[in-house]
Formats: sequence, structure tokens, C-alpha cells
Amino acid sequence: MSKKDSGAADIILSYLNEKNRPYSAQDVFGNLQKQHGLGKTAVVKAMEQLAQDGRIREKVYGKQKIYFADQSQFSDVSDSDLKQMDSRISELSRQVETATQSCRQLDTELKELNSSLTTVEMTTQIKELKTECEGYITRLKKIKTATNHVTPEEREKVYKERILYVKEWKKRKRLAADMMGAILEGYPKSKKEFLEEVGVETDEDHKVKIPNV
Repeated sequence: MSKKDSGAADIILSYLNEKNRPYSAQDVFGNLQKQHGLGKTAVVKAMEQLAQDGRIREKVYGKQKIYFADQSQFSDVSDSDLKQMDSRISELSRQVETATQSCRQLDTELKELNSSLTTVEMTTQIKELKTECEGYITRLKKIKTATNHVTPEEREKVYKERILYVKEWKKRKRLAADMMGAILEGYPKSKKEFLEEVGVETDEDHKVKIPNV
């Protein structure tokens, strides 16, 4: 075996012993090629030589060969050790879940900050709103001093439309609540987490209440 082939074999042997799980030659090539620049032919050749030398194990399934670390080099694991490992896995899983939730919350805060106005933008908007308000004040004064006010028929039409829109608002809010309720029956997290994940904003988030009619 050449020095180059020997180097490839050492890398592959170390990788299989570290991961201690079965891989095909294609898997090992895909996992190590970018980091170590190993060619596929070199990987196949090295793994076959390692198996032939008894340094790794080989199993044939049809046309595919699977390679894995020689298990005799590892000490037996007791039931007590397995329980400790399971406990450690559970603890790490909880930590991952906590970190995931924290990342999700930070991502939401980042999106809110990115969508917020800068000081310059806010100053400009305040000026524009003041100008707009002045226009409304002028318009309101003209309306108050005008003699051609809204007719009773027009006012009645506006009231009826308001009632219609409020009813439709309530109807849609109820439908949305029913749909979310159905989804949350099988959703593993809280309603608040669901709303954050799908990006739903509620009336309550904006302190909006449905008016009485």
C-alpha cells in the first residue's frame, strides 16, 4: 500500500471508529471528500484493504457492501451505563429544545427590530403625519361650518354597513379560532408558540376590540 493510500486508510479507519456506525463506500466518500479531498476510487480501495486486513468489518447486501468498525475493540456497556447514557441524551434533548425556543424568540425580536423605523425615518414620518393632521383639521373646520351636512339616508346607510362589517368581523374571527383550535388538538406546543411559528397576529396583539353594534 502506497503512502498516499495508507494515509487515506488511516483517515477512514479513524472516521469509522469515531462514528461507530455502518457506512457504504459512497457514504464515506461523501462525508470525507470535502474535508480531506479523498477520491472515490481511493476510498473504495482503502476500505476494501482495511476489511481484508481485518481492521474493519464488511457485510454484503446484494450488490452493496457495508463497512463498520471492528466491535471487538470496544468494551461492553453495562445496563447501568446505558441508563446513564439515556439520561444524558434526555438532558441534552431538553437543552436543545430550550436553545431552539430561545433562538426562535430571538429571531422574532430580530425581525421586529429590522422592521422598526430608524430615528431619521421616524422623524420624517412625524412631520408627514403632522402635515396630514393639519389637513384633516382644516377639512373638519370646513365640514363643521358647511350647511350641506350628511342626509339621514346617508347616515343610515353608513350605520347599516358598519353593522354588516362588524358581523363579518366576528364571523371570520370565530372561524379562525375554530380552525386554530382544530390544529392545536394535534399540535405539540402551546397556542402562543403556534401563533409565533406561523406568523399570525391577533386583534389582542394590537389591542383591538370588536365594537358593539
